[in-house]
Amino acid sequence: MSAQPELPEPAHPRLDSMLSRRFGKETANYFAGSPLNRVSFLRTDHDFLFAAFRHPSTSFVLLRDLSPLAQDGKKLVFVPHRDVEPLVGADPFNKPEAQLIAEYNSAITTPQLVFLGIDESSKEGLAWKRYTGAPFFALDVTPKGSVEAQARGVVAEMERRGLAFLEGRTHLSFPAPEAAIFAQARALLDWNARNPFCAQCGQPTLSINAGTKRTCPPKDISLVPTPLGTTTPSSPLPPTVRPPCATRQGIHNQSFPRTDPTVIMAVLSSTSTHLLLGRGKRFPPQWYSTLAGFIEPAESIEDAVRREVWEESGVRLGRVVLHSTQPWPYPANLMVGAVAQAVPGAEDILLEHDPELEDARWVAVAEVAEALKGVEGELRLPPKTAIAHQLLKAVVEGSWLAGAGESKM
Repeated sequence: MSAQPELPEPAHPRLDSMLSRRFGKETANYFAGSPLNRVSFLRTDHDFLFAAFRHPSTSFVLLRDLSPLAQDGKKLVFVPHRDVEPLVGADPFNKPEAQLIAEYNSAITTPQLVFLGIDESSKEGLAWKRYTGAPFFALDVTPKGSVEAQARGVVAEMERRGLAFLEGRTHLSFPAPEAAIFAQARALLDWNARNPFCAQCGQPTLSINAGTKRTCPPKDISLVPTPLGTTTPSSPLPPTVRPPCATRQGIHNQSFPRTDPTVIMAVLSSTSTHLLLGRGKRFPPQWYSTLAGFIEPAESIEDAVRREVWEESGVRLGRVVLHSTQPWPYPANLMVGAVAQAVPGAEDILLEHDPELEDARWVAVAEVAEALKGVEGELRLPPKTAIAHQLLKAVVEGSWLAGAGESKM
């Protein structure tokens, strides 16, 4: 098995507190623990964004078709302002947001730029009011629309330097701090790319708040008719007013990024001697994992855990305890990890409810412990960068086993 990156440090790991003594050390999962302070309240500060974009300490994360720019396939690459200027221009924040909305032109492609936050550990960062740090942005360099040629130029320059956009469905090789930055960048760029139109009226939307919200502008210059009956972005006429849209009524006139909460659970048998594992139909040979599923509207986390396990395996659960969470940017999930225990007499596996799993079975805790070590055998489990691994590890090494005393959860 190839070497896996270390997990991020939890917040204040050496701080002695009542909670840490009672519940134990916090588990920080891969893609969490970002080194950036998101300073979300500065996303509407036009003067700050204007200064941050051009600051010498500013770094940009580049993604093409959501594939990150990387070096040797294991290190996320950050580029300076001068490398992105051919695509985004000298200063994309030269106009206030209100002016951009008033002058909106859907015929012109605006490269998607997202402000990620500031790295406060940087001694040469931007000093803004009471905040100091090196700014970070994410930029979509996918060649498209009216900026296709410029985007191709940026991509070609990166490739000329021996860098590459890392293809593949998931990326679990970056060091933990870089992985957290990548996760934020990918999730927000993906959300913007998936929501180019208003869900209410179907008209094109405009990215605002430094890439973290979208709005449906009331006007669109591209809709202005020319003498030939077509439309042109260069028409001198005033912008054409769009049809009414419910999103412009009241205060709920913006679209916000989507996060899909998902439960994932390590399930102990009623005797605490076995763990319930499932196998998806597309899993590699001998591969098993914990069960998981989406939380539905008006459903608690505990109820979702019990429902998903029963639907997928037929097993009924009693106590459910929350363990930790993991952002999963494929595309925008929040994995809510839990440990649960089956009800005595309700542990027979039945796969007839939901055909999602190819197989499910009870596996002895000792066998799971060996598989977590990476020992070659008939059972393969997810790597430590996946929350499923951490949940199983918590059960194997923790205090959920019979006779181990009071639970720390």
